[in-house]
Amino acid sequence: MPEVSQPEAPRHALSMTVLMTPQYANFSGNVHGGQILKLLDEVAYACASKYARQYVVTLSVDRVVFRQPIHVGELVTFDAGINYVGRTSMEVGIRVTTENVATQSIRHTNTCYFTMVALDAERRPIAVPPFEPVSDVEKRRWNDAIRRRRVTQEVEQALDQSTTP
Repeated sequence: MPEVSQPEAPRHALSMTVLMTPQYANFSGNVHGGQILKLLDEVAYACASKYARQYVVTLSVDRVVFRQPIHVGELVTFDAGINYVGRTSMEVGIRVTTENVATQSIRHTNTCYFTMVALDAERRPIAVPPFEPVSDVEKRRWNDAIRRRRVTQEVEQALDQSTTP
């Protein structure tokens, strides 16, 4: 069978759209937050593994805020991109938008950040390719990721100090 040629998509970004069906609903009829978290983790994995060309695992999730409910029947789009790359880890930013197909209204319902770590065949951390932000948006996201990283490190140090006798 011949290969299908597709336009070259950037390795550091992807988009995924999912129809919210009744199986995703909670008792109030909205989409269950846990379902969205599961999809977010899958999108972060797909984006990071595509970039690193390695198996990756989730190290942490930063700032998941459900801004608005998502309803059954809506299309949910997850736009993901690599914001920052360390030696073995990557920050994946994900913007979630929801579309009501009948009214064609689009809402921003969530933004969050996943830190993913690349692993080798023995499941040990392995170096990932460097990322060079080019556009102004990529540079801003890179700098924002560095600031989030510093804040996280400061919080972890403060917690470590508070538990040390």
